[in-house]
Amino acid sequence: MVGALAQVISEIGGFVVPGSGEVGLAAFGGPMPVGYYQDEKKSAETFRTIEGKRWSVPGDFATVEVDGSMKLLGRGSVCINTGGEKVFVEEVEEVLKLHDQVHDAVCVGIPHERFGETVCAVVERAASATSVDSEALVAHVKTKLAGYKAPRDVVLVPTIGRAPSGKVDYKTLRAHARQELGR
Repeated sequence: MVGALAQVISEIGGFVVPGSGEVGLAAFGGPMPVGYYQDEKKSAETFRTIEGKRWSVPGDFATVEVDGSMKLLGRGSVCINTGGEKVFVEEVEEVLKLHDQVHDAVCVGIPHERFGETVCAVVERAASATSVDSEALVAHVKTKLAGYKAPRDVVLVPTIGRAPSGKVDYKTLRAHARQELGR
């Protein structure tokens, strides 16, 4: 819930109005570091003062629902811009992981002449699945999300290779997908 310790910052500098549908950056209050050691630029980007209060802004996009709850959309650093539309990869990944042929999935942006980038799903097959039907995965995503968010390509990998913390090496998976697709 938004309040004294959590807010969503608008692009114009104030706070996102609940229920407005506006996308902003998640911000967190409370105790925090003074800044990054010898990195004034990164400190200024991450630690901001808004309406007289200091906030930590780690780079996650969010909206505020009518009831004041914060809906996290995803990291800006892995957001895919396809045809002028922003696709937050976490949203697509979660839908892909609901499919019974998928054990794990990551989405990456692949360069495209017309759209700038397109969504590519990098998929680790579920142990119970004998194969993965790429068309079925795309159709599955389209039943839950807008069509432009659905992957145009699906690349299979033996493992996503998550770190023990659950983090993904998006850069490596993107390079692998580009190589597999010949782009």
